[in-house]
Amino acid sequence: MAQSSDYPVQYSVDYPEQRNRLTTLFRIILGIPINILWQLVSFASGVFFLPVVLMLLFRSKYPRWWFDFILEMRRFQARVNAYNGVLTDDYPSTDERQAVQLDVEYPDNLNRFLPLVKWILVLPHYIVLIVLLIVWMFVTIIAWFAILFTGRYPRSLFDFSVGLGRWFARVDGYAWMLATDRYPPFRLSP
Repeated sequence: MAQSSDYPVQYSVDYPEQRNRLTTLFRIILGIPINILWQLVSFASGVFFLPVVLMLLFRSKYPRWWFDFILEMRRFQARVNAYNGVLTDDYPSTDERQAVQLDVEYPDNLNRFLPLVKWILVLPHYIVLIVLLIVWMFVTIIAWFAILFTGRYPRSLFDFSVGLGRWFARVDGYAWMLATDRYPPFRLSP
């Protein structure tokens, strides 16, 4: 799915026409092993934040290999989140892209002092996202039942869930991955 936005962080999930009702029914149980791995990766991802801040602050450089490593961890997290949110039936791969696309442009020129305050600057985003996350929980429950009864994820609910994932990805790319200095837009759409 092509993205129409020029924001440096792009997120999308391919819409599946038919869904597997059985794996959707047992999603919580089936997801236990990959969620344990995801928790470990999430912890490691947080550990890599401070070194990036220090590299940008003192060297004004984001090493490409470090960026690529963090991006692959974020892609894995995006696949697990999509699986948990019943956006896809594909069991999350640790290395293949599957139906979830997370692309982040390599940052050429970043402000060396902005990483010190980015986490504060995104507080308005988090206020809105917390409210939307509550809505998303109800949307996911409704979608789960819809998949069980019809074998389809209602398109409008799917688009809302993907849009919320896109918004979180943009905020994460700005504040925690430190991949861009462009402030993320307040929107679900691309």
